[in-house]
Amino acid sequence: MHGLSRLGNGNSNGRINLSSPSPPSSPRIRHSRGKSLAGGVYKQGLGERLVFLLFSIVFRRKGVLLLAPLLYIAGMLLFMGSFGFTVLDLGHGVEIVYRRGGPPGSVYRSPKVFKRLWPLMEADVNGTSHNVLMEVWKPRVKSIWKPCISTNVSAAGSNSNGYFIIEANGGLNQQRLSICDAVAVAGLLNATLVIPIFHLNSVWRDSSKFGDIFDEDFFIYALSKNVNVVKELPKDILERYNYNISSIVNLRLKAWSSPAYYLQKVLPQLLRLGAVRVAPFSNRLAHAVPAHIQGLRCLANFEALRFAEPIRLLAEKMVNRMVTKSVQSGGKYVSVHLRFEMDMVAFSCCEYDFGKAEKLEMDMARERGWKGKFRRRGRVIRPGANRIDGKCPLTPLEVGMMLRGMGFNNSTLVYVAAGNIYKADKYMAPLRQMFPLLQTKDTLATPEELAPFKGHSSRLAALDYTVCLHSEVFVSTQGGNFPHFLIGHRRYLYKGHAETIKPDKRKLVQLLDKPSIRWDYFKKQMQDMLRHNDAKGVELRKPAASLYTFPMPDCMCKEPDPEPQTDPA
Repeated sequence: MHGLSRLGNGNSNGRINLSSPSPPSSPRIRHSRGKSLAGGVYKQGLGERLVFLLFSIVFRRKGVLLLAPLLYIAGMLLFMGSFGFTVLDLGHGVEIVYRRGGPPGSVYRSPKVFKRLWPLMEADVNGTSHNVLMEVWKPRVKSIWKPCISTNVSAAGSNSNGYFIIEANGGLNQQRLSICDAVAVAGLLNATLVIPIFHLNSVWRDSSKFGDIFDEDFFIYALSKNVNVVKELPKDILERYNYNISSIVNLRLKAWSSPAYYLQKVLPQLLRLGAVRVAPFSNRLAHAVPAHIQGLRCLANFEALRFAEPIRLLAEKMVNRMVTKSVQSGGKYVSVHLRFEMDMVAFSCCEYDFGKAEKLEMDMARERGWKGKFRRRGRVIRPGANRIDGKCPLTPLEVGMMLRGMGFNNSTLVYVAAGNIYKADKYMAPLRQMFPLLQTKDTLATPEELAPFKGHSSRLAALDYTVCLHSEVFVSTQGGNFPHFLIGHRRYLYKGHAETIKPDKRKLVQLLDKPSIRWDYFKKQMQDMLRHNDAKGVELRKPAASLYTFPMPDCMCKEPDPEPQTDPA
């Protein structure tokens, strides 16, 4: 299905977790440890001597229970001592560890590989006119799903138990999560939901209100049969609290609270006070809730939340322009969510050019964005380990090589959804070289069209979201709320299939750390990765997973498989 028809039909390991422990900032002082040779005679290092001592203690005292942890410690010491590390010390107990040489995949060598393979990529394109975009997803007859929210949603109660007020924080899709969960909680409590308040986030710095991003009137209308929603508190409630919403009791709820918790702890307060407030309201409802509550989540996310008219109108123009520009491929295009902004690179604690200037720049960015978080005592940064583990953001070059390896040729129209790319002139150049028809919102829309959205990151993200939603292929490179919601939305629109490429970054960094790798071998590995993504496109939600990413079976119903046709006798 091409982009134009997708628009007509329409109505997010490498993931970042800001609450999880993070490594420290870049260090300044360099030390080294490892083997040494003196007079041509090998001297046993401290690590190896300690290994020998540990083994002696274990076997002399037969401390069988100590064997496993001691072997682990010994192995780590031997690994560091034998192969060599560079340890940079920040002071205050903060270190950064680099592996000299490094195991496969630990060092960013992709530019070398690209330089050697580029002539072969070009020759490959010149030798064939085939573009995998024309047949990227296998046709499916079975496992076809369709939306069926109405069967799982209960009607709103006649008498409201009070007013439920929430404050949504974070970026566009973190706010979306809070809104949809608030709808579900309001339904559970038979409460009237007040249009959510948006918190001015220190990272996103977007002052937009609900109505600036979402269609407020449509939201109220779409939920009217199931949850009562009002734009503001009635006068009598406001008078009770001296017209100051912050005077309304703010309930501190634990994360992922169960429906039983809300009924036992929140409902009595709601009935007693007439209004309660939860600020901030983020990840405050468990994934596993009764079907009729899940149905409210489905209704809110996939039907009630549509973007405000100014966003919708420009986004529709942008999709139509992408379709027009991709006429050679039947109106089909690829969208890429590229997470290579400075804050993402800094937060990942990964390295790309290994220079002192980059280390200093990333150190400053971490301190600016997360004051003190990366300077806590005992934190250790291991850029190589992060890369091997698939936690480093893919560079534009790596995304381009992956797509070319999968069979997307240089006539493919690619839309890049991103913020301000780190050192864009340097890092975007190879991607433009591989895909000269590349587009962004800045090339697809005029400066005059974008002017009302500048300075409002959530509104700009809504434009990216819409263009990505209607692409033939969506590429997620780093995780986060944007691809998580987008993948679920695509499943909801496209019969249960995400039609998304989620790279195996652990495998990819290994391949791109081989300067001598053959182009035909790299292509085969990428094509296998594409087939794997096609096979995993249809997935049912597991108990601990989110229906915003996996809407089946909570929000969708499986169509009966067609009966096999038999020849008439």
